[in-house]
Amino acid sequence: MKKAYGYIRVSGKGQVSGDGFTRQEKAIKDYAKANGIAIEHIYREKGVSGTLKNRPALTEMMIDLEQNGHGIHTVIIERIDRLARDLMIQETILDDMQKKSIEIISVTDGDLLEDDPTRKLVRQVLGAIAEYDKEMTVQKLRAARNRKRVLNGKCEGRKSYHETDPVLIAEIKRLRRKPKNGKRLSLQKTVDALNEAGYKTATGLEFTLPIIKNIIFKTMKKG
Repeated sequence: MKKAYGYIRVSGKGQVSGDGFTRQEKAIKDYAKANGIAIEHIYREKGVSGTLKNRPALTEMMIDLEQNGHGIHTVIIERIDRLARDLMIQETILDDMQKKSIEIISVTDGDLLEDDPTRKLVRQVLGAIAEYDKEMTVQKLRAARNRKRVLNGKCEGRKSYHETDPVLIAEIKRLRRKPKNGKRLSLQKTVDALNEAGYKTATGLEFTLPIIKNIIFKTMKKG
């Protein structure tokens, strides 16, 4: 039986906890089952944008494809914008896969590397539409902020953890509380304890030392 990898990506925290992963995984598995393909592994890109700057799951998948330990030459995605909404980034990824003789299949769009002028045109049109949707979303958000600034004289920025996650702040204070006959927990051990307990940042990622330092600094300022 032909084997393949699956690749799914959600770009926001809300999508990580929503049905984005579930929907994409079901679409990939249903397609594979209908076409006699065995999914060896599904790579999950959690809460990252479609740029190439921070794509750990995509990087891991490309390394596995290059090493080819499972003899896999096929990748299945739900649709083309799961690779990226930006047309140039799409083409960059697809070109890299084509050079490595990797077949990439979109459940909704078919074989994205099919050597056919019409297919290439359709792929580029779909990419252009996704890019347009992304740019329009950005511009509408910017216009909404500007309109709010004009009406109110200011625009509300991103809320702090003190406003959005008081439970997290209380836990950090508890971890950092100095015991009567002992030493205060180090910042790094505080980070490790939060991550082990399953706490996540506003973007759905694990905490890091700089983030905790910033939170503690603001906590001290608030008194």
